[in-house]
Amino acid sequence: MNEEYRVVGKGLPRLDGPAKATGQAIFTVDVRLPGMLYGKILRSPHPHARIKSIDTRAANRLPGVKMVMTGADVAAIRYAFVDTPRYPADEQPLAVHKVRYIGDEVAAVAAESEEIAEEALSLIDVEYEVLPPVFEMEEALAPGAPVIHDEHFEGTSAWEDWGVAGATAGQGEGGGTPLPNASGRTAVSFGDVERGFREADYVREDRFEMSPTAHCAMEPHAAVASYNPVEGKLHLWLSTQGIFLKRYFLSKALGLPESRIRVHHTYCGGAFGGKIDLFPFEFCAAYMSLKLGRPVKIELEREEVFMTTRQRHPMIITLKTGVTRDGRILAQDIKVMADNGGYRGSGP
Repeated sequence: MNEEYRVVGKGLPRLDGPAKATGQAIFTVDVRLPGMLYGKILRSPHPHARIKSIDTRAANRLPGVKMVMTGADVAAIRYAFVDTPRYPADEQPLAVHKVRYIGDEVAAVAAESEEIAEEALSLIDVEYEVLPPVFEMEEALAPGAPVIHDEHFEGTSAWEDWGVAGATAGQGEGGGTPLPNASGRTAVSFGDVERGFREADYVREDRFEMSPTAHCAMEPHAAVASYNPVEGKLHLWLSTQGIFLKRYFLSKALGLPESRIRVHHTYCGGAFGGKIDLFPFEFCAAYMSLKLGRPVKIELEREEVFMTTRQRHPMIITLKTGVTRDGRILAQDIKVMADNGGYRGSGP
């Protein structure tokens, strides 16, 4: 082909290339604001436990500590990436009565330095009643399995609220017995599947298992929140791929109009789907800044990223396929079981 193209086959300059190559690009971890405090999160060492008591008095007395918050401060707040009438949010910024995975957020600290914040975490005394854990999907759905959420929602799935799927077979409107650890079920059917299997020359059944996959972005998650009481606005600098979604979630969780929240989009060192929805540490940074009137910065360590942020869901897929001798697919019956983690949203 001798035809000349303006774009196809041409090198396109990266607009962000020079800034990244010369170190001028500003990522969230690079943001420094006057009077900025540093936040840290206390996390559960247990996969499943009841919180009997939290004593923060020693942490509050530590010089340089400006605030210690627990689930009692934000007990009424629930949020999630998905929050619909039949699939309501169940995640809280900080655990109130129970922790449901190793790394679940229990308390947050804001202090004059990272070192002081870390020391303050070590002074918080949490008494747990350790409960039996459950680690595998099929184990979680078995009779007698430990119940992770004491409040079991009888709803079906957000897909039905969105009009994508019909009434769910086996639960809620579809009848049947609800499963205590199932966060939701959806059934979708097209055509006469059973007829397709009857007319098939061959029927094959397969089982596929997918392990969890961490996005492992080069830049760990981070947030800087700064509330300006003079203008009445909350400013945030986030490593994110969805600034307007973050603003929406924060508006709902904090009870602030979206017009009073501005998310500044810094350079993002990778996201891949793992930095879309609101994380507890981002909420805590914003909440503490609102209460203190000073900027608060929280950076996650790589270990925290692996433990507490979103990953690709582990899945078990069973697939039944009916085909003809000449290779035409007549019917498929697919059952997908996804491990949603400790909460209904999208994990962990």
